[in-house]
Amino acid sequence: MRQRRHTWQTLITTTALATAAAVGLTACGGSGAEPKAAQSSAAAFEGKGPINYVSNRDASGAANKTIEEWNAAHPEEKVTFIELPDSADQQRQQLIQNAQIKSDTFSVLNLDVVWTSEFAANKWILPLPEDAVPTDKMIPATVNAATYRDSLVGAPYYTDGALFYFRSDLLKAAGIAAPPTTWDEMKNACKAILALPEAAGMSCYTGQFDKNEALTVNFSEAVASAGGTVVDAEGKPTVDTPEAKEGLNLLVDGFKEGLFPSDAITYLEEQGRRAFQDGKLVFMRNWPFLHASLSATDGSSQVAGKFDITSIPGTDGPGVSTLGGRSLAISPFTPNKATALEFVKFFTSEEQAQKRLALSSRAPVYASLFEDPAVVAKRPFFPTLLKSLENAQPRPKVVQYGATTKAIQEEAYAAITGTKDTDAALKDMQAKLTELSAK
Repeated sequence: MRQRRHTWQTLITTTALATAAAVGLTACGGSGAEPKAAQSSAAAFEGKGPINYVSNRDASGAANKTIEEWNAAHPEEKVTFIELPDSADQQRQQLIQNAQIKSDTFSVLNLDVVWTSEFAANKWILPLPEDAVPTDKMIPATVNAATYRDSLVGAPYYTDGALFYFRSDLLKAAGIAAPPTTWDEMKNACKAILALPEAAGMSCYTGQFDKNEALTVNFSEAVASAGGTVVDAEGKPTVDTPEAKEGLNLLVDGFKEGLFPSDAITYLEEQGRRAFQDGKLVFMRNWPFLHASLSATDGSSQVAGKFDITSIPGTDGPGVSTLGGRSLAISPFTPNKATALEFVKFFTSEEQAQKRLALSSRAPVYASLFEDPAVVAKRPFFPTLLKSLENAQPRPKVVQYGATTKAIQEEAYAAITGTKDTDAALKDMQAKLTELSAK
């Protein structure tokens, strides 16, 4: 029997007014007294009984299968799936509202990796015991993304990294033996390929450049791939450097030189997929989930059997992917913390991760599964994705992430659209990020 789901709206109606009041009275920063619930739960995870798992929609049904298996074995500690909206911004807002009124409605939270610092700094999630999850078996970047100030505050659930899609048939036709590993090699390859009759009307490359979270991802990758950083290990901004300038210039020059199609300034992941799938691009930076649609043999893809993948390019060699993915965290306000902890261990175990691969395209956090022959047979891009993930870096690990990503998007977009030069955009970005880091 399928596990019954509840929406946030049906469960939060009785607390809506209290939530609104809390939002107005509660500061978003990490300062102030530690919540009593967090203080009382710091020593031990106690309390057993029913809990709620709060997450965005899982269209694959894989998470639901895990919950059903848990519930069958734990009839007195059943888990109810509370489904949040598809919008990441709405998910974050509702999770924060619940925490600010110290509601016990949410027990286990499914958090985007970029929310970790904000939720941990505000003590909206609990530090986990050292033995809560087998971090030694997990891809290090996923553990890093679930860590705040050297404390593990989330259990890595699934992960994601960038892939570089390329038209292998056109590289072969142009006599290019291997895909490019640097931006200069990519430019040279495009010159040769776009001169071919079969490449008439095509463009060289696209990422995702609309003023959206995807631009933060592409900007971060460009900077990291040029040897720079957006913030340092302490969260201090570092975009006033030659490396950051070189990274941003890769994107700016891509439009100036015509390497990118002009309408790529409006591209998110889906628009890029369509352009590549329709045979309009030689190269594309995007996420692994596109692989299936690009490979479709039902006539919907013009590139099925004609493309391959590798790591994204950098300035001197393979580039650095931005890390995506999710972690599970535990609310300090749930009364049944012992059950919550055991459920998190169960849900994020390697055994459950392997089972979910039968239904879900989401990449696991266990390195061994990327090299499992049975898994690779169905997902041939997994070994390449593992290389990307092993070199991946998180987006800025800062408490004020929402404002930080907005500032990055505004200034990077100004540079690539030509309303500011690179120096001015990075200077203004540095100033905005410095102000945010001081809050």
